[in-house]
Amino acid sequence: MTVAREWGRIGCTGFGGPPTHIKMLRDLCVDREGWLEAAEFEDAVAACNLLPGPASTQLAIFCAWRVRGRLGALIGGAAFIVPGLIVILGLAVVFLSGSPPAWVLGAGAGAGAAVAAVAVQAAWSLQPASRLRAREEGSIWRWGGYLVAGGAAAATIGPWLVVVLLGCGLAELGIRHARDRPPVGPHGIAAAPLLAAGGAIGGGVLLSVAWVAFKVGALSYGGGFVIIPLMQADAVSRYHWMSGGQFLNAVALGQITPGPVVLTVAVVGYAAAGLAGGLLAAAIAFGPSFAFVLLGADRFDRLRASRQARAFLGGAGPAAIGAILGAAVTLARALSEPWQYAVLGAAAIALLPLRRGVVLTLLAAAVVGVLVALAGGPLPP
Repeated sequence: MTVAREWGRIGCTGFGGPPTHIKMLRDLCVDREGWLEAAEFEDAVAACNLLPGPASTQLAIFCAWRVRGRLGALIGGAAFIVPGLIVILGLAVVFLSGSPPAWVLGAGAGAGAAVAAVAVQAAWSLQPASRLRAREEGSIWRWGGYLVAGGAAAATIGPWLVVVLLGCGLAELGIRHARDRPPVGPHGIAAAPLLAAGGAIGGGVLLSVAWVAFKVGALSYGGGFVIIPLMQADAVSRYHWMSGGQFLNAVALGQITPGPVVLTVAVVGYAAAGLAGGLLAAAIAFGPSFAFVLLGADRFDRLRASRQARAFLGGAGPAAIGAILGAAVTLARALSEPWQYAVLGAAAIALLPLRRGVVLTLLAAAVVGVLVALAGGPLPP
């Protein structure tokens, strides 16, 4: 089947995160096959960026829906996600085993040391467009406040970050409603029901995994890296499923494997409850993306035009960018060896002023870690 083949190809070769996925989807659906008009594709990109959850995954599902309807959306979305899921769970088995070889520990410690720099680069790349929108809409000072609020929350109260993200979105929605008093339509972001889902889920490891994955898939706004502060405090500090170093490894694996970055949540689920936990986490994290498209794809044009949706994202978006920066602080705190700080500094130079690729930078950092391990250097506990 065409959708299974083409979306599977993107799922197997889509290294580099959302920018790569969007380009590959555009090349396939607009330039090569002509399944979508260029304007329709750009509208879909804009609509997916207004939704919570992984935007490039939602775009992949939407494009498959346009080609073969709901069955195509299910097949295309699965073909896009499953190859990376298989790879990342296989790597999780190696990196999270009871006694991995020293070179594996070194590779993880090296790549993990660079992750904080990747977070800074991700936030830096997101902020120009977000800041420009705020300036055009006359909300630049509030934009700065939301940015600070998200950063402070990610660095200090990680498990409650989702409340801050939603609170910033609702605050901007309320401010713009009071200022403009636009007509209230049926297609705005339903933030209040999401708040109702914000209570902690208890009663077992799998239920806790489900709650963490739900936050990742349904309550995250902004770039893929916003999932880090949503997971880190729960996985490391609250439930103790992973050490800080293992969490760094999980984030690095999510960056260097093909497919959506959100697959990092599968590593967290595996650390908590083995293969069942990894599969459950992935299913729940991506479930909302399928639901958004299958239930609302024919309304994407109205979503993009919705003043309520854009107002909500005007608050939640900059808060998410700030959260990514705050996550960089907590990721850096997880480092324990002096050579890791040197790797972090080198990665920051490679990613920011030199503008090297994320995958290449992480692989280079992993090689440094392997060399340190083979030389008998100190590795994180």
